[in-house]
Parts: sequence; structure tokens; C-alpha cells
Amino acid sequence: MISKTVATAKRVESLPTTGFMRGLTALVLGASLVLAQAMTVEARGAPESFADLAESISPSVVNITTSTTVAASTEAVPQVPPGSPFEDFFKDFMDRNGNGESRPRRSEALGSGFVISEDGYIVTNNHVIDKADEIEIEFFSGKKLPAKLIGTDPKTDIALLKVESDTPLPFVPFGNSDLMRVGDWVIAMGNPLGQGFSVSSGIISARGRALSGTYDDYLQTDAAINRGNSGGPLFNMDGQVIGVNTAILSPTGGSIGIGFSMASNVVNKVVDQLKQFGETRRGWLGVRIQDVTADVAEAMGLVDAKGALITDVPDGPAKDAGLKSGDVITSFDGASVADTRELVRRVADAPVGEAVRVVVMRDGKSETLSVTLGRRETAEGEPVPAAANNEAAPAAVEVLGMTLKTLTAEDATALGMPADSAGLAVVEIDEMSEAFTKGLRVGDVITEAGQQKVMTVKDLQDREDEARSAGRKSLLLLIRRGGDPRFVAIAIDK
Repeated sequence: MISKTVATAKRVESLPTTGFMRGLTALVLGASLVLAQAMTVEARGAPESFADLAESISPSVVNITTSTTVAASTEAVPQVPPGSPFEDFFKDFMDRNGNGESRPRRSEALGSGFVISEDGYIVTNNHVIDKADEIEIEFFSGKKLPAKLIGTDPKTDIALLKVESDTPLPFVPFGNSDLMRVGDWVIAMGNPLGQGFSVSSGIISARGRALSGTYDDYLQTDAAINRGNSGGPLFNMDGQVIGVNTAILSPTGGSIGIGFSMASNVVNKVVDQLKQFGETRRGWLGVRIQDVTADVAEAMGLVDAKGALITDVPDGPAKDAGLKSGDVITSFDGASVADTRELVRRVADAPVGEAVRVVVMRDGKSETLSVTLGRRETAEGEPVPAAANNEAAPAAVEVLGMTLKTLTAEDATALGMPADSAGLAVVEIDEMSEAFTKGLRVGDVITEAGQQKVMTVKDLQDREDEARSAGRKSLLLLIRRGGDPRFVAIAIDK
């Protein structure tokens, strides 16, 4: 690109130097220079070798072998009918194998990990050591030590181990995974397929991947990750751990260049809690939420489709602080909230028992509330209260492509909801309707419309008329299925 720019400059300078041409010359030179600068992007070449880096960090990477006792099988021993041509063969086989008696046996599994402190703390995946009776650590030098389990976090698939060593152990620090960019070089280390210490290189292919967990924040990499690599470290070029190799996507079970490492900024916080408490202690807000979609935002009169929409507020910190169903959380503890995933992670990272500022949009206005967070681990599994009581008589009417009736105590019980629940039960639905397309089904219960409770079909019709009069294109419904709530925006006719 630079040679082309110089050549252009030379050709222009050879033209007559009139005032106009001097101006044209300057213009072309300037444009060429700008174009050259715009097209010149700093591209770092591949390292000549990863050998020096691999040599310096290998002593901190470990192989993990676990041993588990598998209980005796309770399955009945198959029988062969007397006189069968296989009778003698089957008898000989059973005699050789203990007369068919199933005994407890030992099962071994292999994985990887890495040392994070000279006094012997080791990080790996929870699934590597899950239900293990014995855990053995093999170091790069060949030295082997037994390990004890300090704590686990199944939600992020992280476990913390500890070994006792007479000498300080080589270890590696965590890096800042938020600084990693797509295209950055990384190397993965571990014990793939039980073959021992192995190094692979690649780049960050994507960031912020979610697989199935609530707190997922994976770095995707094309560095080869296979079975046995689980729990091993993903390094940046400074020798810092920026991820824990956890999962692969593959139709064959082998590496096809789509591997996932839990981001170090998630792991580091979990490890600190496991080291301090032996368990995780995450913040708990006490709300059920869903993302604000474009149609939901329109139905609520919101400018932007962002934030976390509260669908339910059971007894807990949020209810005590005055948060309500239908509020949209736009900021938590001073940071804006883009979606539910972002809110969940921020709440989890917040200290238990401390008050935080929560900003919500309510009835078109912004309100700030102070919420003292509880602890998620102690709150999980608590029952969610039902909606308000209603004794109205049932009357089936078709509205918005659905045939609805006022919910009775018998209906509620049959639908898996508390007997004192209130709302409108969907008894029939037109499969060509938008309601069906949006996921509503027979057995769903509408408890709110336009962010107001509905107890009769007339209530719903009134909310529909109000939305139409206000110029809304859709009506926001709060739906419960077996007690689980979610908001759905249904288009209304003008």
C-alpha cells in the first residue's frame, strides 16, 4: 500500500505546477495518505515459537486422576431356559465371572488442572472430581500427591483442590479475561485423552458464549480441546490464565475447533469464595425476570428494548424494597443493565447483606430503590407465592384468538397452581392466532393485561380498549404456566 502511495505522489508531482494543479496535487497526496493510514491496520504475526512460554508455565499444569467406587448392580441375572443349546456356554461364562454376582468396582477418570498458589491450591472442573473417593495430582516433574477437595461450584463447573507439599509449588496467576479480544493468541494445556501433558495453540474465536448455565461466560477458542483437557488452563501470551477449559461442541466427541473456556473473571471470584468459605455466596435479589423484546417494549411504551422485566416478586429482598411485577430494571448498583443475563451476573457478584441501588422504569417514570441483597444459595427452592384470590364466576369468551374463562379453584388446582390463584384460563386457542405463535397454549393462565390484574374477561377487554385508545399496537399480558410467569406482547387490531 505504501509503494502505491509513493508512486501516485511521483506521478502527480510531474504535472504542470499551476495553482490549480498544486491544489490538486495536495488534495491527491492528502487523500492517498489518509487512505494509506486507513488501510494500514496493525497486524501481529504468529509467534515464531510457543516453546519458551510453554516451558515457563508447564510446571504449574497438572494431571488429575480420580478414583470412584461404583456400587454393585441390582439388576437381575439373566436366565437361560433348561435344555437351551446355550446352557453349557452360559454356565461356564457365569462360573468364570463369579456366578453372576455383581460386586462393587473401582472406576477411574482423568482430567487436568493448574496450581494457583505456591502452598498448593489447584483449580479444575467440578465434573472432573465429582463423586470421587480419591484424587491424585501428577505434576509435570512426575511427582504425585494426594489432594483434598476444598469446595465446588456446579453452576460454573469449578472445583478447588489442595495438596500438601514440602516445597513451594510453581503456580500461575489469573489474567483479566475482559481484555481478551477475538483474534488474540492463546494456548491450552492439559491431559487430552489420557496422553499426558500436551500443548495446543489457537485464537479466541468468540467471547461471551452461553451454553446452559445461569452464570455462563465462555471464551470460545479453536485451540484443540479434547476429553481429558477439562479443568486445564487457557493462557494468554503473558502466561496468565484467562480461562478454564470446560466443554467442546462436536458431533463425534473429538475436537473440531470449537472449545469453550470459562472466563477467568468468573472463575477468580468463585475460587476466592471457595477458598474463604468452602462454598459460594452469591447475591440474591428475589425476582423473576425476562428480557425486554421489541414488541414488549412497544406495548409498555419504552423507548429502548433493554433492561430486565420483572415477571414476579415473591417474598424476599426485592419485595421488601418495593419492587413490583412489571418494573423494568435498567440499572443495578450504578451500572446499566442491558438484559437479564447481565443482571443475573451482577447480582451474583454483589456482596450478600449489603444495600444496592436499583433503578426501574415504572409507569413510564424512573424510580430508584435501595435493596438489601439476600443469599441465593439459601433462597433457592423456596416456593413462589400465588397471585391474588378471586371468586368470580366463570364465563368463556373469545378474545385475541383465545377462548378464556375466569379461573376457579378447581381449575387452578388442575393446572398445578394454588387454589387461590386468580386470572383467566385459556380453554381453547386458534392455532392461526398470534397468541399461539407467541407460545400461548391451552392451560395457560393470564393474570395481568396492560400491567393491571385481570379477574374477568371484561377486565381483559377493558385493557385491550385502553391500549387501543392510547395508540398502542400491542397489549402486554402476564402469563403463568404451572405458576411460572412470563410477559407476552400480543398485537391488537385498530
